[in-house]
Amino acid sequence: MKIAPDGIPVVAFSGFMFIGSLIFVPVISPVFVVLTFSLAWFFRDPERTMPGEEDCWVSPADGRVVELSEGDHPFMGSAGHKIGIFMSVLDVHVNRSPFTGVVEHLEYVPGEKMMAFNEKASEKNERMYVGLTTEKGPLLLVQIAGFLARRIVCRLSKGDVLQKGQRFGMIKLGSRVDVYLPPGVEPRVRIGDRVRAGASIIGVTTDEK
Repeated sequence: MKIAPDGIPVVAFSGFMFIGSLIFVPVISPVFVVLTFSLAWFFRDPERTMPGEEDCWVSPADGRVVELSEGDHPFMGSAGHKIGIFMSVLDVHVNRSPFTGVVEHLEYVPGEKMMAFNEKASEKNERMYVGLTTEKGPLLLVQIAGFLARRIVCRLSKGDVLQKGQRFGMIKLGSRVDVYLPPGVEPRVRIGDRVRAGASIIGVTTDEK
């Protein structure tokens, strides 16, 4: 099982503690076995097969769709469809790019720790804005920390080129990712749908702008 880079030090430390407990305090070694496997499961980073459709937009996160609305942001220039995806503690937490584009906007905003499935979390919680310029228009991703989340990881710099489905970061523990699709991209999900990062289609380009 592949582990995300951000999880390797934590999993390795827990494994080291397990070995040490076997030597010095065997009675507590089962605790570290459970902890090590739990951490490895949380930080898992499975490979994904992208859909073959050229004009499809894929999910940036594993989880459940909890919001569909019209949303805007200064980076977008005009309103587009907003899709909110809630990631539970049991979901894969590695984030991927919905479409190929160039990173033009990065903005970190400190905030609260509301439950991530709450719509207000998009406006109140700690979050990271990632704006891409794509051939179909501007795309905005928002990594949002939830009640349990303690760190947003974003490995991007302005000018980076992201390919569709490429990994760009993660959010540790329960959290949420919002997607603002460009005008002319229609959602292909409904509230309650389960999606997988890099594999599930969340939008399709249309002729209308």
